[in-house]
Amino acid sequence: MRKILIVGAGQSGLQLALGLQSEGYEVTLMSNRTADEIRSGRVMSTQCMFHTALQHERDLGINFWESQAPKIEGLGVSVAAPDSTRAVDWVGKLDGYAQSVDQRVKMAGWMETFAQRGGQLVIHGAAVSDLDYFSRTYDLVLVSAGKGELVSMFGRDASRSPYAEPQRALAVAYVHGLGPRPEHPDYDAVRCNLVPGVGELFVMPTFTTSGRADILFWEGVPGGPLDVFQGVKDPSEHLALTLELMEKFTPWEYARATRVELTDAGGTLAGRYAPTVRNPIGRLPGGGLVLGVADVVVANDPITGQGSNSASKCAASYLASITEHGDRPFDEQWMQGTFDRYWETAQHVTKWTNAMLGVPPEHVLNLIGAGGALQPVADRFANGFNDPADFENFFYEPEKAQAYLASVSGA
Repeated sequence: MRKILIVGAGQSGLQLALGLQSEGYEVTLMSNRTADEIRSGRVMSTQCMFHTALQHERDLGINFWESQAPKIEGLGVSVAAPDSTRAVDWVGKLDGYAQSVDQRVKMAGWMETFAQRGGQLVIHGAAVSDLDYFSRTYDLVLVSAGKGELVSMFGRDASRSPYAEPQRALAVAYVHGLGPRPEHPDYDAVRCNLVPGVGELFVMPTFTTSGRADILFWEGVPGGPLDVFQGVKDPSEHLALTLELMEKFTPWEYARATRVELTDAGGTLAGRYAPTVRNPIGRLPGGGLVLGVADVVVANDPITGQGSNSASKCAASYLASITEHGDRPFDEQWMQGTFDRYWETAQHVTKWTNAMLGVPPEHVLNLIGAGGALQPVADRFANGFNDPADFENFFYEPEKAQAYLASVSGA
């Protein structure tokens, strides 16, 4: 039985650990926190997962919260006009529903499941020196801890990383008491509110430790009016700032948020990071090699909501590469090939996300604007969140966008 060590217990690490476990591998999982510490800690992300990523969980039988989490059937886009009304407002219908489960709930539950199924769970914050030892005792070491010392082993791939600095300042609040969107009170949708030159507000239904909730998520252009959360430690002050900015820049969303309260004391998060693609193979001082997973090797800005989706897709891709490899050694060539296979999917996410961080060109503004009059355009844009590869067909090049709009409008 082959022995595999996974360092990091997030979406990708745990999904991969449970998948390998189900295939009969001897899996050790290292986490720097216990399940109880995760469950009672601070929120970690916004995680709206679309159909393909959710299906990977279903395939492994680990979709434990599917019946409890809100079914997100649409994805809406609003663009603020200079007078704080909406210049654009539409909602596209998803072919398969999306869902968001607070990672405190999911990671704690998956970690307990892994241990109950006989997995070796080690609560320890791993250092490079630890991995130097472990690389000699395991057939394969995978690093899925996306922050800290371990990430420094994986060099930045400058050719795939156009941004050296963070492109957005991030601020998240989990709340109860948000009213329904009056335009579609009968179904749930993620709402993307674009405030040109300022940033974006995302509003999404979720399932958290206290049941149904909603996430209010500001992405602010650094140095701009939304970049005010750094140093804010008090959760209630964080929420007050969130609402104040909603009232100023997205009053249509603020109108349904007048009675909200935080889900819990750990329901806020703020930070920033530069979107980065890294070389997938880490070299240890003793000569051993480790393979980076998900955010360790491809970290995109959350503006397109792809983090947990990419983590799920990476775990599924790596699981296939490992199981198909049989008893052969997990050498450098295999590691590079395993990452390259995942990059076939990930490259589309990176290209799209980096495009959305910039100032949108005229043809993209035309596409977004057309969604209000042409429902097929709204639907296609919404379903691109599940399959970003489709944006190659109509989004990046003016000629393709124009041809697509002409074909839909009959012009």
